[in-house]
Amino acid sequence: MKEFFLNVTRYPRYLIAFGLGLANSLFEPLAQRGRNPVTAVALIGAAFSGLVSLGLILRAMVTSAPLT
Repeated sequence: MKEFFLNVTRYPRYLIAFGLGLANSLFEPLAQRGRNPVTAVALIGAAFSGLVSLGLILRAMVTSAPLT
């Protein structure tokens, strides 16, 4: 039974390591491209637009509108 719990405790560590590796592989190229001012402004605008869109979509999904 002890081996079972040792095996189960490995999964959260694997998930954290996988998530950090994925974030690193996504954000490292963006950080390199962000050194150019024009590209940095475009990346900030795209991130802001994506967050606003996600917020509007989630708000539309959560709020209930009456059917007319």
